[in-house]
Amino acid sequence: MSKPLLIIGNKNYSSWSLRPYMALKQTGIDFDEKLIRFGEPQFSKAVRRYSKAGLVPVLIHQDKVIWDSLAILEYIAETWPAKQLWPKNPTARAMARSMCAEMHTGFKALRSACPMNIRRPVKRLAVNELLLKDVARIEALWAESRKRFGAKGNFLFGKFSNADAMFAPVASRIQTYEIPVGKAARAYVASVLDSVAFRSWKVAALKEPWIYPEDEV
Repeated sequence: MSKPLLIIGNKNYSSWSLRPYMALKQTGIDFDEKLIRFGEPQFSKAVRRYSKAGLVPVLIHQDKVIWDSLAILEYIAETWPAKQLWPKNPTARAMARSMCAEMHTGFKALRSACPMNIRRPVKRLAVNELLLKDVARIEALWAESRKRFGAKGNFLFGKFSNADAMFAPVASRIQTYEIPVGKAARAYVASVLDSVAFRSWKVAALKEPWIYPEDEV
């Protein structure tokens, strides 16, 4: 089977690119990557060479083009089933998929106030009611999945899954902006940030020299 190619944006800023990278890297799937830098005058044109959507990430595999983080995660799970990126238990799997979908479409206050910026010095950000509401909902999701299905590991459903890939940028934001969360959530954040995949991504992100003003808070 040929190696997939993952098209990504800046590792410092691109939360959507981080998600499929986490799934591929953490499960040991061999892949190539190509970074197209945010702010390049021809960014959209460059991405459209791979996907007409003009957005990152994009996964190229054999004769297939898959765009959008969640679609890519589904494709990875389907193509490499032995990696078990969805929980085996049907109830857990249904919850994991629902959590991923909610992350995909929700938490706009958190996204807006706290863009992913791995290079930013850790410093507490003033939080508003809407942001705290998003964080409370995220903590509740994490707590429920850990309580019901996470006993056999440090991730949301015990073993690393697509749910952890989807929430990895949130873990990064919580650390970067010192967002107040409880002890259990902090422990989960630590597990994500200490994962092989995130540490690899962070090393590369910290080496990037480019500044993207729209995501600097």
